[in-house]
Amino acid sequence: MATVRGTSVDIPTQDGTADAYLTHPDDGALHPAVLFYLDAFGLRPHIRAMADRLAAAGYTVLVPNVFYRHGRAPVVELPEFIAAGADPGLFERLGPIVGSLTPEQTERDADAYLRWLADSPLAADGPVGITGYCLGARLALLTAADHPERVAAAAGFHGGFLATEAGDSPHLLADRITAELYFGHADQDPALPAQQIDRLTKALTAAGVRHTAEVYEGAHHGFTQADTDRYDAAADERHWTALLALLERAL
Repeated sequence: MATVRGTSVDIPTQDGTADAYLTHPDDGALHPAVLFYLDAFGLRPHIRAMADRLAAAGYTVLVPNVFYRHGRAPVVELPEFIAAGADPGLFERLGPIVGSLTPEQTERDADAYLRWLADSPLAADGPVGITGYCLGARLALLTAADHPERVAAAAGFHGGFLATEAGDSPHLLADRITAELYFGHADQDPALPAQQIDRLTKALTAAGVRHTAEVYEGAHHGFTQADTDRYDAAADERHWTALLALLERAL
């Protein structure tokens, strides 16, 4: 695994400036770009560590603060370890912020993130990959649909609300996607029940999208997040294996 270098960057968007974390192998070479969509807890040390691990595998990784409209990261104060019920007010503070991010804003922001990566002297020419967690899985799916000419692969882990009955549900955009997709679903995840998993799979299949969807038995929503009490080490390592294999195939 390569030594990596991480830094904070600012990305101009149509709605302001998104702060972000950029990390890449410290070898002076160009590497394929990966857009990393974080979970609802936002940009924090654990997310930077995940991005560094991905960069060490040979990628230039950009992690935008998708909540930049509400301030620079951290948008809300977080404990070092996030445990369910430890701070009931945390989810009350996060809920409106997460809920305010619309598909239209996501598309505009993705334009900016992908353009920034295309202009970066650290990213190789060619298509990009995406990985997303929790909320980020939804953003990954939307971005793959909105930018089929740029996105070659997209992965989502313990994603939520991917195939709802709402008129703006991401699964309804399946026919726009040309990327190869991978989903690692959490077992018995209230944010993505079996009915939604089935609906998502059927939509992708009907649209002819290359995809793999696996349910990680026994894993809870948030299983990749080591700074939470939902973390599952075995499921996390399974996620890394699947993600790196997808990116290696596509990029």
